[in-house]
Amino acid sequence: MKLIRYKLSDVAKVEISSVDKKTKENETPVKLCNFTDVYHNWAITREMTSSFMEASANTKEIKKFTIKKGQVAFTKDSETRDDIGIPTYIADNFDNVLLGYHCALITPDETKLCGKYLNAFMHSAYIQRYFELNATGSGMRYTLSIDTLENMPLLLPSLEEQKRIGEIFSALDKKIALNRAINQNLEALAKQLYDYWFVQFDFPNEKGKPYKSSGGAMVLNEKLKREIPDGWNNCTLEHFLTIKNGRDHKHLASGLYPVYGSGGEMRRVNESLYTGESVLMPRKGTLNNIMYVNETFWTVDTMFYSEMKVPHCAKYVFFTIKDIDFTIWDSGTGVPSMTASTLYSISVLLPDISLLQKFDEAITPLFYKIKQVKNECEELTKQRDELLPLLMNGQVSLNSDLSHG
Repeated sequence: MKLIRYKLSDVAKVEISSVDKKTKENETPVKLCNFTDVYHNWAITREMTSSFMEASANTKEIKKFTIKKGQVAFTKDSETRDDIGIPTYIADNFDNVLLGYHCALITPDETKLCGKYLNAFMHSAYIQRYFELNATGSGMRYTLSIDTLENMPLLLPSLEEQKRIGEIFSALDKKIALNRAINQNLEALAKQLYDYWFVQFDFPNEKGKPYKSSGGAMVLNEKLKREIPDGWNNCTLEHFLTIKNGRDHKHLASGLYPVYGSGGEMRRVNESLYTGESVLMPRKGTLNNIMYVNETFWTVDTMFYSEMKVPHCAKYVFFTIKDIDFTIWDSGTGVPSMTASTLYSISVLLPDISLLQKFDEAITPLFYKIKQVKNECEELTKQRDELLPLLMNGQVSLNSDLSHG
């Protein structure tokens, strides 16, 4: 494959968004595709519109930053170097969706550059390294200047080959997006099962019928201030688990074990803190991001992890606390913070222990399938990230190697 070197400004126009998140009088209501939307998605589609935040913009901003099919948006500045220069492809035309602040918008010259190819190229380690080396700022915030963006090096094959490469990456991303949608449905189904058993109290009775709907005895629990099944009780979270502190991971080499922070998996390292079922709870930062983990893992020092004291209780505990608003107990003066003693003291429902085992058995297949799909997503993402360099250096051919995929 013949590649020609360009600067980005040779084949595209780059504009830095100035559209903030405010709603102002005398401006037009719009929706914003913001930093997190760009950062977490390979492509922006019309189906995402309902999840975009509402704001307002003036006529000039609407004309300049309404996103259109074929463009590429990317993160322009952030608190860390790793979060800048992350692109996404605009896959549809939008009437009232604008690109938000802290992002930039690339409009390719369609006679020279394919947006899908550009998106894939900007995801490559080659360009991510360019952004890392050329970002300005330190400490609190890093940013990419307009000169750095316009001078970004591009290696382009023919437009026809760009389009073919772009379609390959688009197909991979659609499969990844489909898998994520499957997992969202599986997670919703698991939550529905929990609600059915432990909120509506229609778990199967000894005859296999829904307990409360079939006339099962209910009693008022003064501590929980609600009726619960006869024979059940209340307890504190400490009854179920022991809370442990996460630890700093920066000294660890790359390896097999995932490192979890408040946003999910961060990297993989060669040591672990724990193996098995655990519920992870933020100690600082985003306090409401509760996670269930069942593997060998490490978790960072701004997180708590937990060891279960009661058999078969981890998934029950996860669902019981995941929707609690932990910010009401924020003990921090600057950064939101949580203490183990506060978590231990939270009052929760104590079901019949045998029912916890039955719930665990009923819900485990859903969690297993979620893990399978997640692993497939990770493998597809890895393949996607490794494919472009192989195409560009000729190790994989568009004509033969990929024609059977």
